[in-house]
Amino acid sequence: MDAMNGHDAPVQTIGLFGVGTGERQGAAGRIRHRRGRARRLAEMIRIANRFDIIHGLTPVTMRRLFEALGPTFVKVGQILSMRSEILPEAFCRELSKLRADADPIPYSVVTSTLAAEYGRPLDQIFSSIDPVPLGSASLAQVHRARLVSGEDVAVKVQRPGIQETMAQDIDILRSMVKWASRFVRSTQVIDIRGVVEELWETFQSEVDFQQEAANLAEFKDFCDSYAYIDCPKPYPELCTRHVVVMEYIDGISLSRPAQLVTQGYDLKEIGTKLVDNYATQIMDRGFFHADPHPGNIIIRDGCIVLIDLGMVGRLDKVTKSALKDMIFAVGREDSPALAQGLLRFAGTGEARAEDYPYLLADLDAVVQRFGKLDLADLDIAEYVNAVMKLAARHGIKVPGSVTMVARCLVTLEGLLDEFLPEANIVQIITDHVAYSQGTGSILKEETRKLGIQGDLALHGLLGALAESQTAAKMLTRGQLRANVQLVGSEEPLQQLSDMVNRLTMALIVVGLYVGSSIVYFARIKPVVFGIPVVSMLGYVVAFILSVWIVLDILIKHRALKRRRRNGEA
Repeated sequence: MDAMNGHDAPVQTIGLFGVGTGERQGAAGRIRHRRGRARRLAEMIRIANRFDIIHGLTPVTMRRLFEALGPTFVKVGQILSMRSEILPEAFCRELSKLRADADPIPYSVVTSTLAAEYGRPLDQIFSSIDPVPLGSASLAQVHRARLVSGEDVAVKVQRPGIQETMAQDIDILRSMVKWASRFVRSTQVIDIRGVVEELWETFQSEVDFQQEAANLAEFKDFCDSYAYIDCPKPYPELCTRHVVVMEYIDGISLSRPAQLVTQGYDLKEIGTKLVDNYATQIMDRGFFHADPHPGNIIIRDGCIVLIDLGMVGRLDKVTKSALKDMIFAVGREDSPALAQGLLRFAGTGEARAEDYPYLLADLDAVVQRFGKLDLADLDIAEYVNAVMKLAARHGIKVPGSVTMVARCLVTLEGLLDEFLPEANIVQIITDHVAYSQGTGSILKEETRKLGIQGDLALHGLLGALAESQTAAKMLTRGQLRANVQLVGSEEPLQQLSDMVNRLTMALIVVGLYVGSSIVYFARIKPVVFGIPVVSMLGYVVAFILSVWIVLDILIKHRALKRRRRNGEA
């Protein structure tokens, strides 16, 4: 009516506190929100009483409780299944069984939702829509359809009202955690608050289907470099915040391994290629499919097709580098390297001096437990949970992107154990990282590390100079006294001078060898006998200086022995 009277119609909004209509929602909207929130809270309490939570929950009853509470709590359970520092291992294992399956949306609701989204008759877009859904989850439902242009597509339609319901549930959870933190001073409450915030971030990304369409387009671009990996092609012009239209994938789900074998597929090859590509996504690209359960992996015409890009993970360069370092640190049983990787993981820089020894001691226990195992015997879920517990114990806040990687790897390992038992995820990832560390990337990584160490050394030197300046001021003011005594003759000073000279010369030799190697691999012209002239000269000079250092050490050592014999005589 407002539009017909020439006034602006109220704009519907969706926020943390449910559905609103712009500024016109006002007091009435807030009252409706409070009433809806109260009704939902009363419903939660009724469900909780039905499961008798006062007398405690078993792992199975907790899983059933989350299923009864609805899609928001299914997501909470899925996040908690990877947080063994909050819940015992038995509960984590049971919660990992949670799936977001739900009762189907009536077909009439699907068509009315589509019509409302597109604002035009559906027969102008689709020549047919299959009324039987391909799948029905807590957040959306998928139907097979055919466009008027003839392409087979999958249409993913968001459940009406699901955004409001989940936003309201998260709002209630936030209030409950905030209330509990006033009365219970426990790290577990802080951890639960982190789970709720991670849930909010996941919710924001998953309910925006235009973001999922953008993820599909980005991942499709990544897949173009590989013959054996693919994902559905999106139709951006038909995607909205509540609808995604993508290519229909007709193939065999990974959840049916017997059918794959019947069709002539090698399960070990599928598993190896899948995990190796995931290593590329995580370690190299830093953009990965974060929900690799069997229903999201389809084999079509010899190609592994990953569907449902609603949940993806992104990693920055620091996190990718830390992951690689930690993989090799466990294999080498190197606790300090594992500690540094974990600290970089968490973005906390360096541990406090008084805490660092305790962190190393705990990491020694983890390395002793897992580092001596063969890769085939390493339980990656147990290892990840052990590291997460350790991080929480030392107050290291692991970011959500790392938790998502851990959850993804654990899901992959479970998938391989169940459907592709001959493939080993840790061995494949380790081989991938080792193979990807070619000569060029090794030199680049070593140069980067050398730069970091040089930066630390420079700052340390500047710090020492600043301290010495302070000491000098105190000395001139009579506030500091120094008692220096030199024992012996000039011989110790001469030996120290020789040591410094040799060390300096050795650093020059190392620099020549490294620089010559870089020039060699860069193939800088002119080249003689396949070796760049500059590189050859560098090697020759380095060799001559190396021989000079050795001869100098031998000559002065013999001279010292003669002086001592003469002195004794």
